[in-house]
Amino acid sequence: MNRNNWTAIIVEDHPIVRQGLRTLLERQGCQVVAETGDGLEALQLIETHQPRLLLLDLSLKGLNGLEVLRQARRRARSMRVLVLSMYDDDAYVVEALRSGAMAYVLKGSPVEELVHALKAVYQGRRYLSAPLSERLLAQAEAPQDLRDPYETLTDRERQILHLTAEGYTSREIAERLFISPRTVEKHRENLMAKLDIHSQAELIHYAVQRGLVQPRRP
Repeated sequence: MNRNNWTAIIVEDHPIVRQGLRTLLERQGCQVVAETGDGLEALQLIETHQPRLLLLDLSLKGLNGLEVLRQARRRARSMRVLVLSMYDDDAYVVEALRSGAMAYVLKGSPVEELVHALKAVYQGRRYLSAPLSERLLAQAEAPQDLRDPYETLTDRERQILHLTAEGYTSREIAERLFISPRTVEKHRENLMAKLDIHSQAELIHYAVQRGLVQPRRP
């Protein structure tokens, strides 16, 4: 397929990195239609623009990259996703592949590797950074454990979980999601019941352990 027909959205929380990625994509003949560093805004942009390519970081505010990936795939089914991340843990890579990513490139890789990954994605092929093992592809294709309580949460409950763990108040969350504070509190009650969590501190601990948010520095 002619890359000149491709549109892309860049989701990366560092403006300088976004600029470099935009330049690279444009040199590859891909039109960048939007960019953001916020997970929730990314979902809105994806739904509006329906891009063919999503270049996605995993460390974002509002909603982390893995959750953006899960929800974005339902909003733009023909979109192909290339993850560019600092995380080389097997769990992150496997989860990204299971959630629909076609390529996973580590930050710090040579620019040439990102170009190779883009070409693979254009052609509909999987691509992993050189340090990552091909066995991760097999793990990603293995049957998943559907007993994970997190998988029972709705998209809205996951959004509220992420924002609560980042320290947003019910009113701030309501403003971001265009719902009432009472609705936020009801969703939070439901998600905490599903996860068997009984306090705000437990919720934040769960989110950090799960990799949904980064630990707060003292």
